[in-house]
Amino acid sequence: MTDALQVVRDVAVVLSAAAGLVFFTAGTVGLLRFPDLRSRLHAVTKADTLGLGFVMLALALASDSLWAAATFLLVWVLGMGAAAVAATLLGSDPEASP
Repeated sequence: MTDALQVVRDVAVVLSAAAGLVFFTAGTVGLLRFPDLRSRLHAVTKADTLGLGFVMLALALASDSLWAAATFLLVWVLGMGAAAVAATLLGSDPEASP
C-alpha cells in the first residue's frame, strides 16, 4: 500500500472512531437526561447502535484481514439485534393485558 493510501486509511479510521465516540456520548447524555424509560431506551438503542457501527467500521478499516473485517460486521449486526430485543423487553409494560 502506498503512503498516500495509508494516510487516507488512517484518517478514515480516526474519523470513524471519533464519530463512534460522539454517538456513544450522545446516547449516554440521552440516557441521563430524558424523562421517561421509553425515551431513554430510544436514545440508548439508536445512538449506541450507530456508535458501535462507526467503531466497528474503524476497526475493520484498521485490520488487514478480510476475515477480521467480516467478524467486526457480524459483531455490529449482533449488537443491533441485541439492542432491539433488550429495548423491547425493557420497555414493555408487564401489567398490560394482551
